[in-house]
Amino acid sequence: MTPHSIDRRTFGLGLAALVGSTLAPVTAVFAGPRGRAIAVFATPGCGCCKAWVEHLRENGYAPTVDYLPAATLNAKKIEAGLTPELSSCHTALIEGYVVEGHVPAADIDRLLAERPDVLGLTVPGMPQDAPGMGTGDTPFDVLLARREGTSEIFASYPAS
Repeated sequence: MTPHSIDRRTFGLGLAALVGSTLAPVTAVFAGPRGRAIAVFATPGCGCCKAWVEHLRENGYAPTVDYLPAATLNAKKIEAGLTPELSSCHTALIEGYVVEGHVPAADIDRLLAERPDVLGLTVPGMPQDAPGMGTGDTPFDVLLARREGTSEIFASYPAS
C-alpha cells in the first residue's frame, strides 16, 4: 500500500459517513415546502395581509413582502394576469404561479405538488374564515384561476 492509498473497507466507511452526514439536509430540502420562497405584494399597513404572511411562515414558507402603493399593487395584479373578479387584497408569486388573497397554505402545497398548467389560486374578496382574516361564519372557495380568465373551485371551506 502506498502512503496515499486507502483500503476498500476504510473507503466504504468514509463514503458511508459522508453520505450519512449529507443525506439528512438534502432530504429536508426536498421533503416539502419548508423554506420555499414566496414573494408577497401588499399595501402598507394591511393587517390581514400581515396575518396571512404569518400563516405562510407557520406552514413552512419563507415569504418576502414588498409593500406597494395601491395603484402599483393593482398594476402588479393586472401584469400577473388577474381579472378584477379574481382579485383580493394581496398578491403572491411562487414557482411560476400567482396566489391571490387569503389562500390556505395547504392549497398552495397541493398546487405545487400537482403542478397544473394554470395561472394560480385565488380567494376573491376577503372571507372572514380565510387564513389571516380571523374567524367568522363565512364559507369560502379557493378558485383555480386559468390563464384565459376562467376559474373553477379548487377547494371549499365550510363555516366553522
